[in-house]
Amino acid sequence: MTEMSAAPEVFRQAVAALTSPQPRAEIELSEVGPPKRLAPWAHALAAEVDGPAGEPATARLVLLHDPDGPEAWGGVLRLVVYLRAELDPEVAGDPLLPAVGWSWLTDALENHGAPHAALGGTVTQTSSARFGDIAGPQRSHDLELRGSWTPTDPDLTPHATAFHELMASAVGLPPEGVALLGRRPNGAARQD
Repeated sequence: MTEMSAAPEVFRQAVAALTSPQPRAEIELSEVGPPKRLAPWAHALAAEVDGPAGEPATARLVLLHDPDGPEAWGGVLRLVVYLRAELDPEVAGDPLLPAVGWSWLTDALENHGAPHAALGGTVTQTSSARFGDIAGPQRSHDLELRGSWTPTDPDLTPHATAFHELMASAVGLPPEGVALLGRRPNGAARQD
């Protein structure tokens, strides 16, 4: 991507809207280098969050802009999300998990009134076993969600807040202002 001042106005406004909402305190959000060659203009955000039990999730949200409006997009802007969440072993075997993972995205878009078209993607469950001197737990379970959609309104603010909700859902954070029972505010379990 070239310098932002040379970018088309629709792209500059989309970036401003996408980066304007502040995520909840648990979510670390930063700008990262966008992928090359997907579109003439691109902007990317990275997010990290840990859930109440310490399971981490990482994600990228990429904004693409092609003034020619590729036919498959049905517009000149496209949003792409990639999320990877570590799973508790008890949850990892649930056969409904892919549908639940997909609903995190669709529900977030709906809950924030993010108008969109051409939504598609995949959800993948993986289980890994480590052998030898590789650091980390002996077994790990992950969910990967990849999705893309075309925003049908140039104001991407609702899409940004939907991305924040997606991150919170992936790690099981309660709604803001709600505390989990049995946990102290610092995350330590009660000693009753």
